[in-house]
Amino acid sequence: MAKSKEQKETMLAQYVEWVGKSQAVVLVEYSGLKMSNLDAIRSKVREAGGEFHIVKNTLAKLALEKAGFKVPEDYTEKSTAIGFAFSDPAGFAKALTDATKGMEAVKIKGGFMGAATLKPAEVKALASLPPLPVMRAHLLGILQAPASKLVRTLAEPGRQVAYVLKAFSEKAAPTAV
Repeated sequence: MAKSKEQKETMLAQYVEWVGKSQAVVLVEYSGLKMSNLDAIRSKVREAGGEFHIVKNTLAKLALEKAGFKVPEDYTEKSTAIGFAFSDPAGFAKALTDATKGMEAVKIKGGFMGAATLKPAEVKALASLPPLPVMRAHLLGILQAPASKLVRTLAEPGRQVAYVLKAFSEKAAPTAV
């Protein structure tokens, strides 16, 4: 069913808003997929804090250009779906690649993160990164390591004095047999 000009303008405004709120945008070719497969992809992506929508190529290109991206020609050829990562780009990319694993009809065209244009290989590399909570925990461990080493170093002389005093008291105390 054809969309009216008003509907297209409303959709365009929504896509421009989502691109503006997104930390990453991924474009996917989906030709030949069943609706049940698309629904599975959408639900997996929503769990990761994103959106996944089928978009007309002209609307996708307009929305991305209005958001300030220079869109390569091959990103808006054939059938196009756009994924918007609102919170964690790595978690979103992982959810998208996991949801499309085994679906030969789905091909990642590329994407955008910040001001950078991502190639398909870069989107797949982004998907291989650990999720944001894991990265935060890893960084926290790195930051805490020097502090804990410092505490152990400062406590060591006192501990050695305590061991010497304990050994001396055990040696000086008469043993009752």
